[in-house]
Amino acid sequence: MRQQPAVLLALVLTLCAAMGARLAWLQLIHGAENRVMADQNRIRLVPRNPMRGRLLDRNGQVLATSRLTYNLYLQPRLVSEADWPQLRDRLARLLTLSPAQLDRKRRAAGSGSGYRIELAGPLKPLQVLRFREQASNLEGAEVDVDYLRAYPFGRLAAHVLGYTSGITEQEYERLEPKGYRVQDRIGRSGLERVFEPHLRGEWGGQQLEVNAEGQVQRVLGDKQARSGKDLRLTLDLELQKAAERALDGVRKGAIVALDPQTGAVRAMASRPSFDPNVFSPGPTTAQWNDLNRPESPMLNRAYQGFPPASTFKIVTTIAGIESGLFNENSTVPTSNSFCWDGLCYKDHGSFGAIGFPMALAVSSNSFFYRVGLTVKDAELFKAARRMGYGSLTGIELTEEETPGLLGDRAWKMKVLGEEWAAVDTITSAIGQGALQVTPIQMARLYAAVANGGWLVTPHLVEAEYPRQWIGLKPGTLRALRKGLRMVVTAGTATILNDPSLPPVAGKTGTGEDPPRPDHAWFGGYAPAGKPTLVIVAFGENSGGFGGTVAAPMVKALMTTWFKEAANSGSRAPGK
Repeated sequence: MRQQPAVLLALVLTLCAAMGARLAWLQLIHGAENRVMADQNRIRLVPRNPMRGRLLDRNGQVLATSRLTYNLYLQPRLVSEADWPQLRDRLARLLTLSPAQLDRKRRAAGSGSGYRIELAGPLKPLQVLRFREQASNLEGAEVDVDYLRAYPFGRLAAHVLGYTSGITEQEYERLEPKGYRVQDRIGRSGLERVFEPHLRGEWGGQQLEVNAEGQVQRVLGDKQARSGKDLRLTLDLELQKAAERALDGVRKGAIVALDPQTGAVRAMASRPSFDPNVFSPGPTTAQWNDLNRPESPMLNRAYQGFPPASTFKIVTTIAGIESGLFNENSTVPTSNSFCWDGLCYKDHGSFGAIGFPMALAVSSNSFFYRVGLTVKDAELFKAARRMGYGSLTGIELTEEETPGLLGDRAWKMKVLGEEWAAVDTITSAIGQGALQVTPIQMARLYAAVANGGWLVTPHLVEAEYPRQWIGLKPGTLRALRKGLRMVVTAGTATILNDPSLPPVAGKTGTGEDPPRPDHAWFGGYAPAGKPTLVIVAFGENSGGFGGTVAAPMVKALMTTWFKEAANSGSRAPGK
């Protein structure tokens, strides 16, 4: 008994020491961490979506924007597990929604979703009105504004503009440090993907103080969302519309139109196409199946390689004259049939001994067989690479572009394990064999002929881009320009010899693709004396000729372009 006060004192001191140690642990050692946790329990952030920047054509016409929508949200801290079924059923009846779908959205969000969960959207105006009328009886639910990407012209330039969709869970883990949120949308293809940082903007929101029951006590701060920046493109809306209409005549194909001086792309279209608007709310199963059909509607054929056929005779002309073995005035015999190494190759006519311009005009195969065999394969492929074939063009959508194929001697040995033969040179000289060129590469080649020997960088966004001097001989350029003009005045593309148009120069091509129907090509520029526009049109497996399938497409675009020029006075046709 005499020791009882000492024992009690020791016990009290021990308890005080333990409490002091615990307080020191909480406040001194982990004080900063615990303050953050307390604030997280006390403060909630209600996010505000940023409005994505617009995509504009060269004249400021809107090609992609954001439209206002309304979504239904749940504030999970205001609705207990016991109260949720009643609220869910009331919302389902009032807004004609599926209770099971509301359950799925709530469960999918999980406990870490923060202050609110998106349950449904976009809502129709009548649904929004009904909710507003009953909002006081729907505690824990709210309707708020959101933005969805909208493309006013639907399928127009879909492959260029691209589309957006919500980020996945795996993407969120990677993108969260960059300011992305679970409900964010991100550019998936085209310019929407490449210029995502420029277009996306920055999230804003309200900081709310809540009590232990999750009830809002006061607003602590308000940060407005920062809209993304607009992006002005090089596309011309009216010319783009003309390109889309022109491709309605083929099941598959592509058109590229660009400024031969700068490389600015004025139109780019591909068939089949798709409507990027379906990705804003998310495609249905039927829409998704349609997007993944064998015809590949989401594939931009302007960036895919195809046999260039007779359009490659421009390259053979360059190889012949630049090699020094021919000049601009050289003549070569032609014949109905050309035989070499025991094999004979048919031609569509015998024109006697003709020069490069006439050979281009009548597209004489036997002429270019002989030129190819004379200069040999190394010169052919050297000229092709010089004109940008076999490599990417530098356009912004690099990940979607392919380099095509130049199946030269080294390629044949590596891939096929076979030696090069004379037949390979013969077929390469007229654009057949192991050759693939993309429409955008071909447009770049025609631009180099049109502008006097500069290899431009095709681009879709207004900016200064470099161009490369390739130094073609004056005689080479004269022969090409004369020949390409003769193709229209007296050759395989007389449909473009129209007095309503300025002088047009170009070349047709009909590419074999057995056992499927032939491809059809036409590439050209106008006005022939002072070009302001290059156009390449391609019909994949169209079954027709370049002069009957592709040339009329080019004519439609040139009619639109120069009619618009005459009306505005901004692009004088010249001579």
